[in-house]
This record gives sequence, C-alpha cells and structure tokens, in this order.
Amino acid sequence: MNAVLPHLPALQVVVPLIGAILAAFLRRGNFAFTLTLAVSAILPFISGALLWQVLTGGPISYAMGGWAPPIGIEYRVDLLSAFVLMLISVVGVVIIPFAHRSVASEIDASKQAWFYCMYLLCLTGLLGITITGDAFNAFVFLEVSSLATYVLIAMGRDRRALLAAFQYLIIGTIGATLYVIGVGFLYLLTGSLNMVDVAQRLAAVEPDQMRTVITALAFITVGVSLKLALFPLHVWLPNAYAYAPSWVTVFLAATATKVAIYLLVRYLFSIFGVAVNLQALPVGEIIIALSLAAMFIASFVAVFETNLKRMLAYSSVAQIGYITLGIGLANQAGLTGGLVHIVNHAFMKAALFLALGAIVYRIGSARLGDLAGIGRKMPLTMAAFAVAGLGLIGTPGTSGFISKWFLAIGALDRGWWILVPAIMASSMIAFVYVGRVLEMAYLREPSAETARASDPPLSMLLPMLVLAAATVYFGFDTEWTAGIAGKASQALVQGLAR
Repeated sequence: MNAVLPHLPALQVVVPLIGAILAAFLRRGNFAFTLTLAVSAILPFISGALLWQVLTGGPISYAMGGWAPPIGIEYRVDLLSAFVLMLISVVGVVIIPFAHRSVASEIDASKQAWFYCMYLLCLTGLLGITITGDAFNAFVFLEVSSLATYVLIAMGRDRRALLAAFQYLIIGTIGATLYVIGVGFLYLLTGSLNMVDVAQRLAAVEPDQMRTVITALAFITVGVSLKLALFPLHVWLPNAYAYAPSWVTVFLAATATKVAIYLLVRYLFSIFGVAVNLQALPVGEIIIALSLAAMFIASFVAVFETNLKRMLAYSSVAQIGYITLGIGLANQAGLTGGLVHIVNHAFMKAALFLALGAIVYRIGSARLGDLAGIGRKMPLTMAAFAVAGLGLIGTPGTSGFISKWFLAIGALDRGWWILVPAIMASSMIAFVYVGRVLEMAYLREPSAETARASDPPLSMLLPMLVLAAATVYFGFDTEWTAGIAGKASQALVQGLAR
C-alpha cells in the first residue's frame, strides 16, 4: 500500500484509461457495465486519499516519467483540484448503477460496450484536465473528453442527436482552438507550459509585454467559456442535453461543465491573477454582466420550455451564471459561493436529470404535457425531483441556499448590493419553472401516458434518492463543501496581484 500512495495522481487517470481500453474489447454490454462499475468504485478512494493528503500535508507534485517540472509534465494536486477530483469521482460512482437499465433501454446492444468505453474515456479526460499542471496537457485531456462526449451524444435514439453532436463538435473545436492559441502566446512569452512555472514567469514580465499577456488571457477565457457554456456561448448545450441518452445528460450536466469552470478558475486566479491586476481590467465586470444575463434570460427561456430536458438544460445555463458570478466577484466570499455551487449544482442537477431519465424509462417521454399525475404513480421519483428542484431555487434547508448566501455576502463585500435582489429575483424564476412541473405532476389527474407508470427499479431509484438526500444534507452540514471551498478560495484570492 505504501508503494502505491506516491503514484495516486497517475492512477487517478490511468485506472479509467485502462478501463476504457478493456471495455473496447468486450462484446457484451453487461460485461462492459460491470467493468465500468468496478472502475467507478475505485476512483473515489483515489481522489479521497489525494484530498486527505492535501488537507494534511499541502499540495502534491507528481513528475510524470521521472522528468522534473517544469521540463516534464507535472500532475499537481492542490485543494481546488482535489475538491473537483472528488466531485467527479463521487458523482461517477453514485450515478453509474442507473446506467445499467437506462443504457440498455436507449442504446442498441451491439453498441453498449462502446458506450461504456466512451464514457470511461470522457471520465479520463475530465480527471486529467483537473489534475494536470501542464497547460498543453490540459488541452490534450480537453480533447479526449470532448471527442468522447461527441460520440456519447450522437448515440441518442433521436435522429436529432447527430445534429446536436455535430453542433457541439463545431463549437467545441472553436473553443479548443482559441484555448490552444492562448497557450501558444503564453509559451512564446514564458518559454514554459508548466502552470506553476508560467505563473512565476508572468509575475516578472516587462510592462511592454503586458499586451501579450492580456491577449493570451482573452483567447483562453473565451475558449474555456465556450466549453463551460457561459452565456451567450451556450448554444450547444440545450440540444446536447435534450437529445443525448438520458444517462449521458446526467453525467455531462454534473461534471463536464464543472471541469471547464475549474479550468477557468485555475487560469484566472492561479496563472494570470498573479501577473495582472484583474480588478484593474474589466474582466470581473464582463463576467458578472454575462452571469446576470444567464441567470435571467436562460431562466425565462426555461419557463416556456415544454421539453423537460431542454428546460433543465436552460436551467443549467442559468445555474452556471451563479457560479461565474462568484468568479467575477473575485473575493473570498463570492468565490466560495461559486465553488461550492459547483458541487451543489452537480448533485441537484444530477438528481433532476436522473428523475427525468426514470420517467423517460417508464413512459418514453420527457414532455411536460405527458406528465399529468405522475407524482401519484412515481412518488419516490417525483419526491427526489421536488427536493432537488427546491435546492435549485435556493430554498433554506437545501444546499442551493448555501451557495446563494455566500454569493450575496460576496456582493455586499464588494459594495454591489444590487446583486442581492438580482440573485433573489432570478431564484423566483426558477420557482416558476420548477413549480410548473410539480403542478403538472401532483395537481393533475393521471393521463393515459402515466396511468401505468411506477417508480423504476432500485438500481435506478437509489442514485437519485442519494443525490436528493445530499441536497438536503449539505444544506446543513457544510464542512465538506463550503468549508473546503472557503479554504481553496482564500488561497486563490490571496495569490492575486494587487
């Protein structure tokens, strides 16, 4: 065991990568699922051990191939990256039991092994983005996860899934190109790709080189913003979520955009923030303006959606706005609110999409008009949906309230009190679109579509109940969410150039 511990950073990526390779050689979906389940069960132990090491001993630096950084590729785990690694791993293991029946009902048997192969590749990429300390290596992992995601979306049974995947491919390629151009500017300026080394060298750049730094900042920010679906760069997301297989939507909503947000935070605070006084540039103001637009416009669109997958997709765009609002505030309380909402929204939105996936499994539809009275026929499923929906609104006693509380404090600390009623008003719009679903589910007579519906099997039911319970639990016990996010935010904000 002691011989394994030093290599945990590498194992965090290698384990799912090997799993993906093995899944590609399996012919039967059941075998591939069993392998994927085993891999998913291992990953939280690795990320948990890394988080514990960081909490007790500080950041971890792992030199790949024995080549010391900054020459070689470094895997670097600090509190922020350990926090996100743990989120991805935990979400993966919680939701994977749901996949067995859901994937079997939506994916042809001949393609199921490839489906799990692509999922594990996507997981490898997301974990790699989070753990790597090399800017170009992050691009490689970004492309690994993106290419796998395009395939997963295209496997949807609706023919429009192919169009959604192609749209995401085009936009994702543009985002990746902008990102790598920005990295190229950084390399030309610093001669390094190691993130820690780049940050140190940027801190010593001459004033006449600052224009190049700002150009790199612009390219990387826009490129990553396309990946995280920051309004108005979100156009790929609604169709991708709506037409992807139900379980793919759950996974992407809970992890993919969150990792892209992590990458943005890493660059803004840990790399550019040490060289550029971001508060002297309109970066924060632009991010806040776009965040507010997302919170209101995307929420208004969600109110009028009749396809619940699209409704929750636009809700995700709005909720991403809350996270980026905290990033734009760039103080400890605001950034804590943004980081903790990465976790809280992942749990809430995963529970909502799981509940919707269970409904699709039972009645074959995700349209609002087909859900009349389904709360009486699928009581546990809709109870999970209701609890997660209340968290989405930010009801006291749920984790969503904690996120918005810190965001409000961050706004007041910056003297921008007007953001507080804006946060409350946008939450009321969420109340409207969540309320529409609950009204249809509980206050209408069961329709012909829902008359024979019932709660799904335990393997599908348990993950959504666990995530709904987490939405309530982390509304009271915030030590492992807001506590860790607060420590990470403090370290990030303290490192900013003033």
